[in-house]
Amino acid sequence: MARQLVADIYGCDTLIDDPEAVKKAAREAVAFVGAEIVEECVHEFEPIGVTYFAVITTSHFSVHTWPEYGYAAVDIFSCSDSVVYGISDKLKTLFKAKEIKVRVVDRNIGDRP
Repeated sequence: MARQLVADIYGCDTLIDDPEAVKKAAREAVAFVGAEIVEECVHEFEPIGVTYFAVITTSHFSVHTWPEYGYAAVDIFSCSDSVVYGISDKLKTLFKAKEIKVRVVDRNIGDRP
């Protein structure tokens, strides 16, 4: 029914400490997969770090950054495989990262214990 992708992105460029740069990258990643942003929020932490969250036409995604470690934690939820993998792959490129580790959870509405 849907997938939730959790990505750990390592070796990111320092742009992950710039809320406008993170927002721009997020918007580019969403456009890359053909989705649209319904609503978004970005917060800059002091002294360092950014959180970005977007409700998109195929569900949602978020980015939390730890620039001091060159690390971004990304969560993407969608009913489309191309969205979850496309956004994470595009962010790796846009953040100029060296490595990405991905875990995927299948969310099945009809499956009950």
